[in-house]
Amino acid sequence: MTSTYGGDVEVSAHGLPEWLLPVARLAETIEPRQLSRFLPPPQGGGRPSAVLVLFGEGADGPELLLMERSGSLRSHAGQPSFPGGALDPEDGDPDEEGPLRAALREAEEETGLDPSGVQVFAVLPRLYIPVSGFVVTPVLGWWRRPSPVGAVDPAETARVFTVPVADLTDPANRATTVHPSGHRGPAFLVGSALVWGFTAGVIDRILHFAGWERPWDRAKHVSLDWRA
Repeated sequence: MTSTYGGDVEVSAHGLPEWLLPVARLAETIEPRQLSRFLPPPQGGGRPSAVLVLFGEGADGPELLLMERSGSLRSHAGQPSFPGGALDPEDGDPDEEGPLRAALREAEEETGLDPSGVQVFAVLPRLYIPVSGFVVTPVLGWWRRPSPVGAVDPAETARVFTVPVADLTDPANRATTVHPSGHRGPAFLVGSALVWGFTAGVIDRILHFAGWERPWDRAKHVSLDWRA
């Protein structure tokens, strides 16, 4: 599966490691409602944005790149997330290559990674974050040539870290939490962080549809102020 967006951003699943193929396959058939009940407004609107869901191979096997947003930010302060953000005009058309360019650009700006070492292999359906009004395209990548990463701007990023997929699938690290809006959703206690909200929802659905999910206690609840 290979396609080109805007003539310069290639999307290809060629040469992916065997363990990552289930994620590439799910991206070909998954429907928006299978990912989230929060979908872009049918009448349009919302701010186009993108996140990079980047899989790599670390010392403990397959892993996922995450970052913790600065506590001083206006939106999603202090929250672990995928690298990403709103599209800039130079990223291009939001309905074509724009989200791919934005995901790679934002990841470079926030974590310092070298985009040339990332192989984009799929794009998931656009989702919606009601609290911030973002219409988000999850861009799936394989970290073919890893590069050093870290918080580039402390005003935006508190830290950058990787989480082994094995930790994400470990039932002991899984729970549910309640968003201030009242929405109950999945959460992960990993990497000395509580991953919740939009990011946890996407991870949860990827684990499920890739066949990686292990039975876990959905009655286990963790508070958002779990460190208190």
